[in-house]
Amino acid sequence: MKIRFLSLMLLLICSLSGCFLQNMSLKKGHKKFDDGEYNIAIKHYKKQIASGKEVAEANYHLAEAYRLSNRTKEALPYYEAALKSGVPEEMANYYYAKSLVANQKYKEAKDHLTYFLQGAKDEEVIDICNNYVDNLTVLMKEEEEEPTFKVKNLEAINTEFAEYAPVYTKGKLYFTSNKAGNDIYRATGTPFTHIWTVKTKGARVEMETAEQIKELYSNGANEGTITFSPDGKTMIFARGNTGRRKGTNDVNLYETKFRKGKWSEPKMIAASDPQAWDSAPAFSPDGKLLYFASNRKGGMGGTDIYVASKDGRGRWGNVRNLGNKINTADNESFPYLSDAGKLYFASEGHPGFGGLDLFVAERKDGKLQIRNLGKPVNSPADDFGIFLFSLNKGFFSSNREGGAGDDDIYTFVNSDPQLKVVNYYLTGTAVTINDEGTEEILADTQVKLMDANGEVLGEATANEDGKFKFRVYPAENYTLFGAKTDYLTSRTPFSTVGKTVSQDRLVKKITNVVFEKKIILEPIVLDKPIVLENIYYDFDKAEIREDAAVELDKLTNLLNDNPKIRIELGSHTDSRGEAAYNADLSQRRANSAVAYLIKSGIAANRLKAKGYGESTPIAANTNEDGSDNPEGRQKNRRTEFKIIGLDAKKNADGQVEYQSKDLEERFFGGDDEDDEGQ
Repeated sequence: MKIRFLSLMLLLICSLSGCFLQNMSLKKGHKKFDDGEYNIAIKHYKKQIASGKEVAEANYHLAEAYRLSNRTKEALPYYEAALKSGVPEEMANYYYAKSLVANQKYKEAKDHLTYFLQGAKDEEVIDICNNYVDNLTVLMKEEEEEPTFKVKNLEAINTEFAEYAPVYTKGKLYFTSNKAGNDIYRATGTPFTHIWTVKTKGARVEMETAEQIKELYSNGANEGTITFSPDGKTMIFARGNTGRRKGTNDVNLYETKFRKGKWSEPKMIAASDPQAWDSAPAFSPDGKLLYFASNRKGGMGGTDIYVASKDGRGRWGNVRNLGNKINTADNESFPYLSDAGKLYFASEGHPGFGGLDLFVAERKDGKLQIRNLGKPVNSPADDFGIFLFSLNKGFFSSNREGGAGDDDIYTFVNSDPQLKVVNYYLTGTAVTINDEGTEEILADTQVKLMDANGEVLGEATANEDGKFKFRVYPAENYTLFGAKTDYLTSRTPFSTVGKTVSQDRLVKKITNVVFEKKIILEPIVLDKPIVLENIYYDFDKAEIREDAAVELDKLTNLLNDNPKIRIELGSHTDSRGEAAYNADLSQRRANSAVAYLIKSGIAANRLKAKGYGESTPIAANTNEDGSDNPEGRQKNRRTEFKIIGLDAKKNADGQVEYQSKDLEERFFGGDDEDDEGQ
């Protein structure tokens, strides 16, 4: 009996030990997965599957490890096995469909999601899957379109290792590669990437000149995905994934300058988030904006495309997400803004042929339209990192079948006969009117271009000549916003409606059309009257007419844009009628205007109504010969406002310093918490 009991205990211990050892592979896999070391995690999950225990969980995480290390195609059998084993995560169905698409099984992907949606419960997953079904419908139609691109592998430069993210400037092709690497990046099991350059004329590469940029080399870290300022003297690139931090978020953007024949010590830019993955930078053609990809908090999901602006000191800030027209719940990355004003980017969320696809976004008819570049530029694999060195020629990256190995660089030519471009530009000047009535240039004025829906399309700082420039688009209405310390923020309308060039009139491949506009800013001066144009009342009435409401709406905007100012709104009459009656009438009219502003959302404590009657004429009511002066009377029947208060303090000399910088910061993205209750 004793021997039998001991034997049973021994069997039980061995059984428990076996289960423990089997589950150790799953635990080790989860740890490496959480650390972003997907290649090692894959090995542990495969061991767990071989044990026959917890296979649903192991298969799902194995598939996820392949997906998160850019191997969605290889993830297919493991997603399929996980779903058959009853894995509870509903998102597994979405990722399974994406892996089917990566294997060119578009109909199977659509059929699977359609069936899954009949019993799906998670509303967020349902929305994502419904959107993807719509994308697949669009994709299957795009497959039938006739391609205009011709694509060729740049065989001279590609190896069995990764070569990607090409950038061409000053007769050299720069790219990212992990060839000749010694240290291994544990997430992928491949060498770390570094930045290379080679002399080339278009697509004709002189491989004997290929070399790594040693000044940017960092042992034990990835470097790559670079961009150059228009003059080629500033480079911004991504560096990170050292493996020293949990996950893959230790990727940041660095800036370096070319001085005395070499690149300076790189420094992280202020726009980069140390707690996020920031990569794939791209300068705008004028060098004033920086586009990049990031998975920072507050995005749409995965990696999103953001844009940062350069301030007067050359620092990058005012980071903005490009919004849900560009960004989706999946990954968007590798932005590139062409000279023609088109935004190219790679996405997994828009209708694509599998993996990352290349898309182009451009404004048409006042709306942002996004188009898949189609085959053969896109494939079932990852296609990304486009760069144009002419209107219809360029480079891109892909890990498609038939390449030299891993990511390769490809060249393309677009043979579309309709490929003609009209660039529309708005050049403007910021000015103010001095006491003598002449214009003065306002350098360093901050200017925003906004569309009819209030969306910011561009920002600029006026130069020493007061000049600024924006790209605009056909048949659109805009508003120019101007802000400068110690000046009232201004709004100036502009339109290209009726001013655009017909496509059938184009002769050249590239046509530039330039418009001009002036914006005028009023200085902030206490008690200086500013006349409101076209504020008229019916005879002997105080009610606000429709034409007057239009002008009062402009004043509402001004007060909203300048939240620190308090104003007096004064009404004036001519000299007809009794002085007392005119004083009463003008007070009632001023009260009506103030009531209108309060109804429009302006706080009452910022407004004061004052009726001046006929007491302060600005023109003669009668001529010298005693005859009536209608023009003078018209000028006197006016409504005007003046600033009677604003946040201010006295300096050491006892002089008042207006704190109008608060207005500028509020308008251009500063902290406006202090504006509450104004």
